[in-house]
Amino acid sequence: MSWGTELWDQFDNLDKHTQWGIDFLERYAKFVKERLDIEQNYAKQLRNLVKKYSPKRPKDEEPRFTSCLSFYSILNELNDYAGQREVVAEEMAHRVYGELMRYSQDLKAERKHHLQEGRKAQQHLDHCWKQMDNSKRKFERECREAEKSQLTYERLDNDINATKSEVEKAKSQYYMRTHMADESKNEYAAQLQNFNGEQWKHFNNAIPHIFKNLQGMDERRTVKLGETYRSFAEAERRVIPIVSKCLEGMVSAAKAVDERRDSAIVVESFKSGFDPPGDFPFEDFSQNLSRTGSDGTISNTPKGDRDRDGAPGSRPDPKHATSKTKNKLWLFGKKPKWSVKMAPSLEDFSHLPPEQRRKRLQQRIDELGKELQKEMDQRDALNKMKDVYEKNPQMGDPNSLQPKISETICNMEKLRSEIHKNETWLSEVEGKQGSRGDRRHSADNHHHTPQGRESPEGSYTDDTSQEHHTPHHRSTPAKPGPPNPDPHEFDDEFDDDDPLPVIGHCKALYSFDGQNEGTLVMAEDEVLYIIEEDKGDGWTRARKQSGEEGYVPTSYVEITLEKSSKGAVTYI
Repeated sequence: MSWGTELWDQFDNLDKHTQWGIDFLERYAKFVKERLDIEQNYAKQLRNLVKKYSPKRPKDEEPRFTSCLSFYSILNELNDYAGQREVVAEEMAHRVYGELMRYSQDLKAERKHHLQEGRKAQQHLDHCWKQMDNSKRKFERECREAEKSQLTYERLDNDINATKSEVEKAKSQYYMRTHMADESKNEYAAQLQNFNGEQWKHFNNAIPHIFKNLQGMDERRTVKLGETYRSFAEAERRVIPIVSKCLEGMVSAAKAVDERRDSAIVVESFKSGFDPPGDFPFEDFSQNLSRTGSDGTISNTPKGDRDRDGAPGSRPDPKHATSKTKNKLWLFGKKPKWSVKMAPSLEDFSHLPPEQRRKRLQQRIDELGKELQKEMDQRDALNKMKDVYEKNPQMGDPNSLQPKISETICNMEKLRSEIHKNETWLSEVEGKQGSRGDRRHSADNHHHTPQGRESPEGSYTDDTSQEHHTPHHRSTPAKPGPPNPDPHEFDDEFDDDDPLPVIGHCKALYSFDGQNEGTLVMAEDEVLYIIEEDKGDGWTRARKQSGEEGYVPTSYVEITLEKSSKGAVTYI
């Protein structure tokens, strides 16, 4: 149904209707804006909620219980869900609200153009009507004037008293008015014909064309609203699969809660590694009493206790017996002072129970290993860059990389020393747990250093401020502390009866103060004899010309091995 044929006379109403359509479109755009604001605020509140309940401690210190891990998984899924709400808001802002606002501006401009064309057509028709109306009025006036002049002429012509000149004058006036009336008639007829033609064009061509454009504009507005209604729903529908996955993740996290695993983690977390307390021995206080009864008096001492304690005359040492179980009963009774009053944290974790100490040491070794691998990768990259600079000097100065390479090598030596020291402590703990009778043998079995050889930096110490050597600066290391449980556990490896043969020589690239036990002091450019190669721990065993032996950092020396080194050269 066309507006041009049905609503040819409703220009003002169509003007109001098209304005209402644009107002309605902008009202819907405002609704979408408020809706996406709600989505954005909802997503923001969800993210704040997740942040509030997320763990604040480092991951290494977080509980590993399945109930906690599941809750953290739910928080992650909820955070992803909040992200999907942000996606909904973004889609609504871009595909609906933004599109509507841009379309509204175009619609206003188009409506203004069509209405201006309609008003121009109406103004042109009004102008034609005024011209026709003026010619009509003029024709009417001329006709009245002609009628008056006719009446005057007829009256004078019939009046016998009127002079001939008066009659002739009235007659000429009559003819003139009649002629003017005829001209006005012709002009009125022409203007009327022109107006009728323009009016036909106006209502059959101009107005239908303008109203058709207004109708197309309004229909496109309606179609656009339908499309944005669909986009409004699609913005929500697109995220439904991901939202479903988030909800499925929450359900999976709930199913992952395992009470038996949590119980096992409790055991693993708090297991001390101590043996349960043993049986209390029977203490017979009646052995010194005189036996006045018959010889057949049965002793109150149980047979099993007599057999275990030895001869009847021997008495167990109450102090000794009590001391065996005194430190093992605190789990069920009063704790000793060191467990109630927290012991200071030591570098070797000797203040912890054996099992906890073992886990902490292993964790530290793993962390140091990762740092060492990073330093090694950096060293390899710097060496490759140095080789490129040496082959292509225009790209850079290879000497400029040497300080960084030296720093990296120094860091590697520090990390290797730290790893070896912690491995020594770990071997000590594992030795205690594996075989308390042969501590040294257990430590050697669990030692991670090749051939069981300890580096000079591996001596036991609980000084947390100990630092290892650098090429030019070195802090004084602490002396071995008293917590060493077994003085025979770490035997001195440098008291060999027979000196080792020389297998090569080396030149010191840097000075080394060798303050730790087992290390050798060397000056820059000093030449030393090599008596044992690097076994993979970063240390080389060397001997001075004076006969003093010790370990030096492999990276600090330039090594030259003899071709026939085995037994070819002896002590010099």
